[in-house]
Amino acid sequence: MPPVLVASDLDRTLIYSAAALGLTVPDAEAPRLLCVEVYRGRPLSYLTETAARLLTELGEGGSAVFVPVTTRTREQYLRIGLPGPAPRYAICANGGHLLVDGVSDSGWHARVRARLAEECAPLDEVREHLVRTADPAWTRKQRSAEELFAYLVVERELLPEDWVKELAVWAENRGWTVSLQGRKIYAVPKPLTKSAAVREVARRTGAAPVLAAGDSLLDADLLLAADRGWRPGHGELADAGWTAPAITALAERGVLAGERIVREFLRAAGERP
Repeated sequence: MPPVLVASDLDRTLIYSAAALGLTVPDAEAPRLLCVEVYRGRPLSYLTETAARLLTELGEGGSAVFVPVTTRTREQYLRIGLPGPAPRYAICANGGHLLVDGVSDSGWHARVRARLAEECAPLDEVREHLVRTADPAWTRKQRSAEELFAYLVVERELLPEDWVKELAVWAENRGWTVSLQGRKIYAVPKPLTKSAAVREVARRTGAAPVLAAGDSLLDADLLLAADRGWRPGHGELADAGWTAPAITALAERGVLAGERIVREFLRAAGERP
């Protein structure tokens, strides 16, 4: 019997910054946390110790192929040390890079770039538009990731809602999509998807069915392509009330949602006939 493919977004789905933990219980009742990312000598991302134990069980059980799926760059992803066996496959840059044992598959990356060149406005045009239209009063950083997509770091409370809507319309007409996640506004080419890279991993491994989890608009295609999926009670998809027939909308928010997601993965992987 082939293993299940478990594809999970990372930030605000499986792992959480201190600001995103979302703990509402008294400190004495809070779950114990495990730090899984350190940046410039400081702890950055966490999951609960229970989630860590469950994720290790998932990876060691032999019934699942666990694949981290993230919009992070390769460098940002490789800072993370998840518990359990190191994943053979990982997907970075929203599907732009398929890592095999930590190394980007050059053939996959070349195919992605060829498709973007055929179907979307170039990255330089999008970057120029962002620089020209974003107000320095609420823009803190302007970045591109892996020369595949662009994003802004903003002061969320100062960000005009109409500006994001106008950007989304402008991007739509050029084959791009816009996602607002916390303090970041992403502009991403439409063909650059997590689901396409997950399908490639499924083809290579023969793993089926596909289980998935994610919290943002950039995870919607991944969830729709999965046989079963879960989204936390926070995030862009929850705020929009987004759902689909095979998707379970969880009530849990913050780091406890991450723990619940790993528990659901493990339960679903063990339920196959």
